[in-house]
Amino acid sequence: MKEVVAPYEAAVEDLKREVKVKEVEIENLKEKLNTVTCLSNGGKKGRSLSKRKVSCSQVLGAAPVPTPELFEATMCQVKEASKSFTSLLLSLMREARWDIAAAVRSIEAATAAHDTTAYTTTITPSVIANHHAKYALESYVSRKIFQGFDHETFYMDGSLSSLLNPDQYHRECFTQYRDMKAMDPVELLGILPTCNFGKFCSKKYLAIVHPKMEESLFGDLEQRNQVMAGNHPRSQFYGEFLGLAKAIWLLHLLAFSLDPSPSQFEASRGAEFHPHYMESVGKISGGRVPTGQIVGFPVSPGFKLGNGSVVKARVYLVART
Repeated sequence: MKEVVAPYEAAVEDLKREVKVKEVEIENLKEKLNTVTCLSNGGKKGRSLSKRKVSCSQVLGAAPVPTPELFEATMCQVKEASKSFTSLLLSLMREARWDIAAAVRSIEAATAAHDTTAYTTTITPSVIANHHAKYALESYVSRKIFQGFDHETFYMDGSLSSLLNPDQYHRECFTQYRDMKAMDPVELLGILPTCNFGKFCSKKYLAIVHPKMEESLFGDLEQRNQVMAGNHPRSQFYGEFLGLAKAIWLLHLLAFSLDPSPSQFEASRGAEFHPHYMESVGKISGGRVPTGQIVGFPVSPGFKLGNGSVVKARVYLVART
């Protein structure tokens, strides 16, 4: 009897997992639908871009030259892609019965070790609420995928084109941005799996999804083995990752199209909250962050743009203790 029932039980488990994935996709689509404006542009130098709302598609649709507004629109896409991939990853972790609290503690410990800034403020070993695990996971993903952003090839090689011939390099980057923007990353990598973007995807996937994680989530290392062989899996999970990778790649191309290039910064763990440079990922009652809040950990970096505008760093806030 067990031999007869086992295949059906396995099929049911697969269907349950697919339903979970679809539920995550539906939630992400709802969030994107509700977020009809995500840009801002204060006309005065030094002001945040949060004063005048502009739709992302409005800026992304017609951009003959690289602009700070286009950079912010693309950063908006990065934010949505990051949240979408993180939601799927967290759903799979829960489906695999991970100890989410332990995973969060591990991420927080890595964040604390990564941040060498000394603060006298005491932060408890685990500052994050259980229902906010997604922010810790997004922080982990963001730290991995933004690593090397300041270099023209993410340190995949020692290229110095941006220094040797900056004007030409700016133009080439924006041309690549326009060519890449409308491309389906899955189709592109099916044709050119080892192009620079393909190498970037491989490097970042292997950095984010370590072997034990993949084996726990999927039962094998098939996707990792494909990536290490220079190929790109056609799985739904890897496809979601490619959406984030493409958004980061486009943002990077824009960063090196602009003159001067945006200056990246990150809020430090334990730092005072500065509304001009930071925004809270958690919902704030009344829309105003109360006094005494400090950075529990950074979630994603911010950027200072050449026109004086600021793309705020996203942070998880906790009360000072």
